[in-house]
Amino acid sequence: MLKYRLITAIILIPLVIAALFLLSPAAFGYVVIAVCALGAWEWAQFAGWQTQAKRIVLAVVFAVALLAMQFSFADMTMLANEPLILYGLWAGLIWWVVAIVLVVTYPQSAQAWGQSAIVRALFGVLTIIPFYCGMMVLRTIGYHTDTFFGAWWLLYVMLLVWGADSGAYAFGRTMGRHKMAPKVSPGKTWEGLAGGLITAGIISWLFSLFAPIPVMPDYLLVTSIIVVVVSVFGDLTESMFKRQSGIKDSSHLIPGHGGILDRIDSLTAAIPVFAGLNLLVFNGFGL
Repeated sequence: MLKYRLITAIILIPLVIAALFLLSPAAFGYVVIAVCALGAWEWAQFAGWQTQAKRIVLAVVFAVALLAMQFSFADMTMLANEPLILYGLWAGLIWWVVAIVLVVTYPQSAQAWGQSAIVRALFGVLTIIPFYCGMMVLRTIGYHTDTFFGAWWLLYVMLLVWGADSGAYAFGRTMGRHKMAPKVSPGKTWEGLAGGLITAGIISWLFSLFAPIPVMPDYLLVTSIIVVVVSVFGDLTESMFKRQSGIKDSSHLIPGHGGILDRIDSLTAAIPVFAGLNLLVFNGFGL
C-alpha cells in the first residue's frame, strides 16, 4: 500500500503543479470540472445512490452545470467580479460553518439529515460548487498583472493544507491523547490540531519571506490559521458522511489513496474559505 501511495504521489504532484502554472484559465477550469464531476460521482454514495446509473447521472449533472457556469463568464481572467463566483464563495463560507456544527453534534445531527437523500445531495452541491469557484477565482486573481500570481496562491493553500496535515499526523501520533471527534474520526486529536496549526504558522511565515509575489503577512497568518482549522473539519465532514453511509473509501480511483474526495476533502473546505476570506472579508490580496 505504501508503495502505491508513493508512486501515485510522485506522478500526481508534478501534474498538479503543471496544471497550475502551464494551463490557461479555461483549460484549468476544464480540469477542475473533471475533478468535480468525479467527486460528484463519489458523493452519490453519501446520498444513498449506490447504482452506477444514478452515480453517473449525478456526475453528468454537475459537469454540465459547471460547464454552463464557465461558459457564462464574460472574462475568464477576471472572475473576482463574477456574481456566480462570489455567490459560490459566500455559500461555501456559510456551508462550512454549518458543516462544523454538524460534525461537532454528530450523531445527533444525523437525525435531521441522515435519512434524506436530497439533503445529502444538497450538501454535495455546497461542497463541490464552492470548491470550483474557489479554485477558479484563486487561479485568476491578479492575472492581468502577473499570470502566475493566482497559481502561487493556489499552490500555497495546497502546501499549507498538506503541511498542516503532516504536522497534525506527527504531533497526533507522538502526543495525541484527547480526541477531537471520536464518533466521527477516532484518529483526530486536539494535540494533532495544535501541531497542524504550528506547522501552518511556520509555512505562512516562510511563504511571507520567500514568495515570488507580494504578501500581506498579517492577513496571511490569520487566514491560514482559520483555513487549517476549517480544512480539518473538511476531512471530518467527509468522514462523517462515510460513517453515516457505511463506506470506508469514497472510491478506489487513486491507487493507494482511495478516491478523489479522500484526497481533496480538506481542500474542498480550505480553497473556498481561503478565497472567500481574502476576497470578501479581509481583502488580503491587497489588489
